[in-house]
Amino acid sequence: MQDCWQGKQIDPSKTSSDCRRLFSVRFTLLIRTRLTGDAMKIITCFKLVPEEQDITVTPEHSLNFDRAEAKISQFDLNAIEAAAQLAGDGDEIAALTVGGSLLQNSKVRKDVLSRGPDALFMVQDAQLEHALPKETALALASAAEKIGFDLLLFGEGSGDIYAQQVGLLTGELLKLPVTNAVSHIQRDGDKIIVERTLEEDVEIIELTLPAVLCVTSDINVPRIPSMKAILGAGKKAVTSWLASDIHWTPTTPLAELVAISVPPQTERKHIILDNDSPEAITALADHLKKSLN
Repeated sequence: MQDCWQGKQIDPSKTSSDCRRLFSVRFTLLIRTRLTGDAMKIITCFKLVPEEQDITVTPEHSLNFDRAEAKISQFDLNAIEAAAQLAGDGDEIAALTVGGSLLQNSKVRKDVLSRGPDALFMVQDAQLEHALPKETALALASAAEKIGFDLLLFGEGSGDIYAQQVGLLTGELLKLPVTNAVSHIQRDGDKIIVERTLEEDVEIIELTLPAVLCVTSDINVPRIPSMKAILGAGKKAVTSWLASDIHWTPTTPLAELVAISVPPQTERKHIILDNDSPEAITALADHLKKSLN
């Protein structure tokens, strides 16, 4: 009989109680190693955005958000799910967001906590309501340092602006290894092995923790929270900070968001050319000239 733990042969003359004792010791040591090993602390960042279908366009071509409910950006749902799938026994997941008045929505708080995170941290300030990527990254970096983490996860971009900058900027501000376009994550001791799916290649990158990752929308399919998870979300810790609590102050912006407007819709011409004859091509050219003049 082979003991795969010690690599020694067990004397068949030993009693069954001795064998049970050996395997009991082995089992206990394995469990103890798992429980006393370094637990990973994961922070998954998300942004609250208005529900697109509730946004209306005013006669002045501006956007009206008055009736738009807040929701988690769809790309950040992938980051939350990635954290939930990656976490093992003893690991901790914290959800982190910064923003303005949208953070007061208690329904959204319960939504994010029902998807796997153990706690929620929020930084609310009026100046973060429409913050550009740099200011958002500065606030997230300060809050993440205050919480403490091994791995910081982001979606590939926000559901409203989709600048794809915040995660990379945050990693740079923290002076940590950072990579984007991550389509797969695997743990390997105190390191993380990730895959980046490019147009014609798949890159495999090994990162030492702590690190910052921005995941793509095809890394997983976000779960639909169960009723048990939704009910349990109300019992999880929610920490709300002011900007002063994380020592964040806005810097002088190099660019300023002045307005968001919708271009006027151009009336369709309803002209269809269903062949490629010389006459049709000439007619098409004439129509294009008229439209441009």
